Amino acid sequence: MAKGYWIASVTVTDPDKYKGYAEMAPAAFKKYGGTYLARGGKHVVLEGDGRARNVVIEFPSLEAAAQCHRSPEYQAARAKREGAAVMTMVIVEGVE
Repeated sequence: MAKGYWIASVTVTDPDKYKGYAEMAPAAFKKYGGTYLARGGKHVVLEGDGRARNVVIEFPSLEAAAQCHRSPEYQAARAKREGAAVMTMVIVEGVE
């Protein structure tokens, strides 16, 4: 089964408010088998508009990644992020 990946590009606009999200979200990722592959750090924008923060999280499957996003745990964390960041997020299926 192919793994699933969250890919998020983020610009944090309110660091104090975003902190609540950053503290809560990892519990949801762990519950659904998520592992950080990239979390912030240095990056190079090669094409298009980049954001200040980039995150890649690997899940056991695309469905596990989607279940995590729909979960009450993640939705509670997401509510903490409201108005604290501009984000683009996709879930992609890896290759087998």
